[in-house]
Amino acid sequence: MQATIEQLRCISIFTSLDNAQLNNLQSHAVVKAYAKGKAIMQEGDRLSPSLYALVCGLIRISKMAASGKETILRTLKAGEIFAAPALLGDGIAPATVTAEVDCQVVIVDREALLNTIQEAPEIALKILNVFNQRLQQLHNTVHGLMSEQAIARLVRYIQYCAREYGTEATQQGHCLRLRLPYYQIARSIGITYEECVRLFKQLLPWVSYSRGGKITVQDWDGLEAIASGSVNK
Repeated sequence: MQATIEQLRCISIFTSLDNAQLNNLQSHAVVKAYAKGKAIMQEGDRLSPSLYALVCGLIRISKMAASGKETILRTLKAGEIFAAPALLGDGIAPATVTAEVDCQVVIVDREALLNTIQEAPEIALKILNVFNQRLQQLHNTVHGLMSEQAIARLVRYIQYCAREYGTEATQQGHCLRLRLPYYQIARSIGITYEECVRLFKQLLPWVSYSRGGKITVQDWDGLEAIASGSVNK
C-alpha cells in the first residue's frame, strides 16, 4: 500500500521537508503492516535498496549467537529509521527486526531518496547523525560489558530508556513509558534472567519493578551514584 504524506512526515529525518518534496517521495514509498511478534526482517536477509522507517509501533532489533542466545541490540520507536545496509551498505540485514506491538513500516526507494537529498541535503546529515549516535551507543555498551559491573549496566540501561522513551510522574515516582520485561533487559545488557531479577531486588530503595515490565524510579540521584560507583551494592 502506498504511504501517505502524513506517514512520511512522521519520520524524524523528513520533518523539515515541505509538501512538494513529500509528494515526490510519496510515489516511491510503500507502507507495510506487521502484527505483534512478526519478523520484519531476519538477520542475513537480502534487502532492497531502500530506506526503512517505523511510523507506528515499536520494534526490537536483535542478533542470534551460534549457541542460540539472543542479544537485543536496541528497541526503536515510531519515527526512527533502521536497516542501514539497505540504504548505505551491502544490502544484507545485519540483525533480526521484530514487531514488539502491531507496527507499520514505510519503505522508501533509495533513488527517490537520493533525488530528494539533492534538494534538501540536511536529510543526509540527519541520517549520518542517527547512525553516529547508534555507533556511540554500541561503543558505550561494549565498554560497559568490559569494564562495568552488571548493576551499573542495569542502571545505565534504565537511564537510557527513560531518556529515549520518556517517563510519567506518579505518586510512587517516575514510571518509564517503555515496558521492559526481565528477559529483554537481561538480553540487552549481557546477564541472565535470574541475575536480572536479583539485581532489581538490590535496587529496591531506588527502583521498583512490577508485573509486565513496569519500572518506577524513586531516586534518580541514588541510581546515578550506583552507576558511578559512589554507592556499593
